[in-house]
Amino acid sequence: MPVHPQIAKALEALAKANLPAIEDLDPQAARFQMDQMSKARGGEPTPLPKIEDRKIPGPAGDIPVRIYWPEGKKPHPIVVYFHGGGHVIGNLDTHDKVARNLAAGSGAIFISVDYRMGPEHRFPAAVEDSWAALLWAYTHAAEIGGDQTKLAVSGDSAGGNLAGVMALMARDAGAPKLALQSLVYPVGDYSLSAESYHTYGKGFGILTANAMKWFQQHYLNDPSDADDWRASPLKAKSFAGTAPAIIVAAECDVLVDDGKAYADRLKADGVPVNYKVYEGMIHAFFGMAPDIDGAVQAQKDVSLALRAAFEGE
Repeated sequence: MPVHPQIAKALEALAKANLPAIEDLDPQAARFQMDQMSKARGGEPTPLPKIEDRKIPGPAGDIPVRIYWPEGKKPHPIVVYFHGGGHVIGNLDTHDKVARNLAAGSGAIFISVDYRMGPEHRFPAAVEDSWAALLWAYTHAAEIGGDQTKLAVSGDSAGGNLAGVMALMARDAGAPKLALQSLVYPVGDYSLSAESYHTYGKGFGILTANAMKWFQQHYLNDPSDADDWRASPLKAKSFAGTAPAIIVAAECDVLVDDGKAYADRLKADGVPVNYKVYEGMIHAFFGMAPDIDGAVQAQKDVSLALRAAFEGE
């Protein structure tokens, strides 16, 4: 199926901008480019009652986080959110609008985590920071007006990878109990071997097959790290006992097969999963609200899934 007409216009604009490919940049330049692209997106930031930047303890020093409080009475459910960017680029600002929208839509406190990234801090630094942030949210829930019995993880792309890994680690540790894992086009397998890398590896936006190889080379210490389930959660032996999931996939995305494989593994291991493929969408569409109707709908779907999970539905 061809890309959605709104996506086609976005791709035309991207082509006219003549931006260098991610794989042709060094990490600092790639980060700057992502920052500039996020600032150029339309839409006013959703207002919220309170937003606060903090630093929380981590295994290698303080971890910056941004906490978003929704309307309504406390205590609120809590979602620990991990931004995308291939474990190399992206930050609290590039995903600020998404976090605001999801906090408002779900009625949950969102804690967006600025985890360490490669190549300065390679695998498993991001995993270690993410786990520290999840445990902090669980143990400090009351302090921030949250309910530790209503806790979820969420993320997109590399962040979806981390959210999935957190669900596995929480199961293995026996706590915290998660109401939902919300995975938006997650990186499931860093061996980059899925067929969709060939089908959608070029011509469908910034995330090409070569860009994913660039991310892999900057995040992992060496290719063998891809065999570790903390880098490639699809390599986990079992998903039984992990939190219910919503998985968002873009049809025209190198990662679409990873999302489908993740949903299939969850179902096979008895985990409830709501798998949604957004036709004609490309990678990174989730953050393109309000310009792309599919992004607006996907953010609404995730928000509603979080609300339902916290209400025990």
